[in-house]
Amino acid sequence: MDVSAPLSLVTDDAFREIFQSMSEGILMVDESGKIVIANPIGEQIFGYDKNELTGVMLENLLPERFRGRHVNFRKGFNEHPEPRRMGFGRDLTALRKNGVEFPVEISLSYTKVQGKLLVMAFISDISQRKKAEDALKRSEEQLIIYAAELEKKVQSRTEALHKTIQKLENEVTERKRAEEEARGALEKERELNELKTKFVSIASHEFRTPLSAVLSSASLINQYNERGEKDKVDKHVQRIKSSVNHLTSILNDFLSLGKLEEGVIDINKDSLKLRDFIDSIREEMSPLLKQGQQLAVEFDSETEIYSDARILRNILFNLISNASKYSPEQKTILLKFEKRNGAFILSVQDEGIGIPEEDQKHLFDRFFRASNSGNVQGTGLGLNIVKRYAELLGGIITFQSNSGKGSIFTVTVPI
Repeated sequence: MDVSAPLSLVTDDAFREIFQSMSEGILMVDESGKIVIANPIGEQIFGYDKNELTGVMLENLLPERFRGRHVNFRKGFNEHPEPRRMGFGRDLTALRKNGVEFPVEISLSYTKVQGKLLVMAFISDISQRKKAEDALKRSEEQLIIYAAELEKKVQSRTEALHKTIQKLENEVTERKRAEEEARGALEKERELNELKTKFVSIASHEFRTPLSAVLSSASLINQYNERGEKDKVDKHVQRIKSSVNHLTSILNDFLSLGKLEEGVIDINKDSLKLRDFIDSIREEMSPLLKQGQQLAVEFDSETEIYSDARILRNILFNLISNASKYSPEQKTILLKFEKRNGAFILSVQDEGIGIPEEDQKHLFDRFFRASNSGNVQGTGLGLNIVKRYAELLGGIITFQSNSGKGSIFTVTVPI
């Protein structure tokens, strides 16, 4: 097996270096459960020599009593892959090559290469921490978990963004015979050219800073880790996570805008249990909030609606992200959900900087950012995308805001 093949997925030297120098073990596993590649820390954790883990079944790294159950778990993950943290609220153990069991923490993510699923396991040996916890016994203080969750989606989403820009550049507006249709075609072409120019300009500007931060932090982590400076390692791990989250947000906005411009988004409505839906939103969004920020929710626990969960999820992610970015730490973001007069109403209320009155008429314009946004990162696409998603569901978005006193965004869609 070509060991270098999986690393070729990350063509940039900086990301290749990140994979090799991560302070936690990384295993990439195919759908059959066979390990495709492991980084040096992963090999060290399990006591294997260089490249010796390649081709080993993942279950061989588990105590025998867990292997049968894990096969079913792995099949279930392959059928419904999603980033997740394993073992929350319980202990996980793994097996070294010499047969010794040891405690671990594991986070899962995934990617697809040539249509085939590759599962990524981020593994930390927490033996030392467990020893400390045993010594402290009933201590209420928990050790800070610094497991890095650097997702490999950046590469695939960058490629998708490139394809979107390429498609926009190759678009040619068909000439219409009638004068009125010709004017409309020319206007559309002008708007697309402006969009492409801003697309490239914003992408170039917004990508440069987080990518530089990831590169410098990845290099420093290895140095600090060798010197045992854990606090500095934690600081740069958080810096990488923040940069990756920012890049992912930008890519999501660009990809959503591209799909909306192309008109390729389908509406797939289905019965949706509101409690389960909100719990999943809260679980995904909470780690991305600023320090001390909380998501509070008000809704009818028995509410069930008929709508497109994917589009509603995108609407909420954008609104909650904005509420967090433009609010200070230690503030509460309130989500409200209700059914009324044949409509589903959701609102997101924050205690942030608000929107100046003179900016409010342009708030949903593409690439527009309020004059008081300052150094807060963003592309000016989020609210434009939310408005268009709401319209796809036949709904509307409204807002109330005062500068310095926070904002309330309300989306109403028919059900």
